[in-house]
Amino acid sequence: MDHIAGAEVVVCSPTRNYVTLKITTADGVVGYGDATLNGRELAVASYLRDHVAPLLIGRDASRIEDTWQLLYRGAYWRRGPVTMAAIGAVDVALWDIKGKTLGQPVYQLLGGAVRDRVLTYTHAMGWELPALLDAVDALRERGFRAVRAQSGIPGLDTVYGVHRDCSGYEPAARSTAAPEEVWDSSAYLRHVPGLLAEVRRHVGEGLELLHDTHHRLTPQQAARFAAAVEAVDLFWLEDVTPAENQDALRLVRGHSTTPLAIGEVFNSIWDCHRLIEHQLIDFVRAAVSHAGGISHMRKIHALADVHQVRGAPHGPSDVSPITLGASLHVGLATPNFAIQEYMGYDPLVGDVFPGAWSFDDGYLHPGDAPGIGVALNEELAAKYPYEPAYLPVARQRDGSITDW
Repeated sequence: MDHIAGAEVVVCSPTRNYVTLKITTADGVVGYGDATLNGRELAVASYLRDHVAPLLIGRDASRIEDTWQLLYRGAYWRRGPVTMAAIGAVDVALWDIKGKTLGQPVYQLLGGAVRDRVLTYTHAMGWELPALLDAVDALRERGFRAVRAQSGIPGLDTVYGVHRDCSGYEPAARSTAAPEEVWDSSAYLRHVPGLLAEVRRHVGEGLELLHDTHHRLTPQQAARFAAAVEAVDLFWLEDVTPAENQDALRLVRGHSTTPLAIGEVFNSIWDCHRLIEHQLIDFVRAAVSHAGGISHMRKIHALADVHQVRGAPHGPSDVSPITLGASLHVGLATPNFAIQEYMGYDPLVGDVFPGAWSFDDGYLHPGDAPGIGVALNEELAAKYPYEPAYLPVARQRDGSITDW
């Protein structure tokens, strides 16, 4: 038995804040897991360092499922983003160790590949239509076959993640408090359906288009919007209404056949099982790092497969390359896996987290290095300490706070 001898938490900020768990076995095998939770990074770091790490020392590193059950069922306060991100980091690190111990990439341990590569999508943004079309064209030239299109809204000074200078998609701001933005759902509903129709006319039928509403519509507004963009033939409409009100998706379903994606804020199978079982969504978006790791993600996807719902994990730049690597292993070995979000990373992030994946013609492959295939350069990471950064808060024009 190779037991766990050490568990360390590394917090660094090479352009973004990342929380990494490093587990070391008595035989010297090292596994890495990602515990990043945007805007609440230090909460997860403390949870791992103060409550989880002491439980791991001396445990058999090969008993991945048993360790998952211990960390989930052994705490009276279950679920939630902090707990599940911590459990997810442990789980991924242990899969990394198992792969390295056996000399195999993790996807081989999950039953082997069911596809040769994983389809990806990335983000195109432009404050106005011409800039958005230019951004879409640039991504097509890079080989992307699926693009999420986001734009500015007339009458608003800021829109979540979209910048007037088109410098890139970045919703978080380095600050000790969350910035505030004004939001107007009526202006959004008037503007975006026509804009997406123009994007479709520009690209033709050869490109998959996606769009994210960021939870900001009421159920009635969401139904109206989904119907208005039906002719655009979206690959999906994402987070069209707040995920907490799951019955709202029934109203949307009743008014449109536009495919629906939701779940990047979900932490467990219990958050999404009704949406899956009642087929109120077409894609489940839970991230490996936030939903309890590879072990629990496989259970979510297995349930989804029964109901012809497909996996499409969250993959923004605020989850580390470790999560992307883990997600690609899951995707390569999961029959009902549809697509992986891939925003890419600043070169500095790639230096801190050197990875083995490859991108070609719109697809990703995790590589065949043993384990997850992503490491941590601790010496370089130490040069970039944590800096507070928060996603914006949205207020309606009357000053009341709204959803994302």
